[in-house]
Amino acid sequence: MLADMGREVLTAGAILAALAIGASAMADDIAAAKKALAPTGSLRVGVVSAPKADVFFVATDADGKVRGVIVDIGNALARTLAVSTELVIAHNSGELTDGLEKGLIDVAFLPVDDERRKRVDFGPAYVEFESTCLVLGTSEFRKVGDLDRPGVRVGGEANTTTIRAAARLLKVATVVPIRSVDEAITMLRSGQIDAFALGRDALVPYQREIPGSRLLDGYFHRTGIAVAVPKNRPAALAHVRTFIEGAKAGGLIRRIFDDAGLQATAVAGEK
Repeated sequence: MLADMGREVLTAGAILAALAIGASAMADDIAAAKKALAPTGSLRVGVVSAPKADVFFVATDADGKVRGVIVDIGNALARTLAVSTELVIAHNSGELTDGLEKGLIDVAFLPVDDERRKRVDFGPAYVEFESTCLVLGTSEFRKVGDLDRPGVRVGGEANTTTIRAAARLLKVATVVPIRSVDEAITMLRSGQIDAFALGRDALVPYQREIPGSRLLDGYFHRTGIAVAVPKNRPAALAHVRTFIEGAKAGGLIRRIFDDAGLQATAVAGEK
């Protein structure tokens, strides 16, 4: 009996020791991630501003508060490192890619394409989207393919996956780089461009506001929007990958979408 008790004590001690080692390793991992992902002491999250917030864009309220899905995801990621969030606002996703590459921001959530993979490292996607065009009601275009005609001007945000995809597909039409969504919508309304290319879901609120306007059938491309970090930061990449996978599996991303009124938008991988 005493021998059995001795074995139990040894077993309990071994379990406690293993737990202590595991906790220590976890603390080391968090410390390494914090050093790699938040070197300034706060998590600098890059976001893209637009008049309407959605799964990618953020918007600023009348009181100056920035809101959007990525703000909520970024705040949740910062909490895993026990640091504050610092939002860095850009006009388009191309500016965020530049910011990551130059070390001006620590993390962003960006549409994935081969060109961007050369410059930043991607973790898992949290949502998928397809890009199409918004046109005015007076337009004769019905499908994306109809745009490829001489004299047609298709606007898109500069240095983004969507404008690169539009340039690959449209061989005759002129693809016009535009700095921001706000500027592009103004140019579409005034007739300076014939169509504005962007993610289909992101265009829906603008289509509702412009009487008679419509979204074209078809798409330029389909891709995911994924968490991105600067190149060659393995501890940072490992941490954001674990975070996004856990946030999807545990329902956090789903709750953030729902709280933003995006119940119909699927989380990447969600059935």
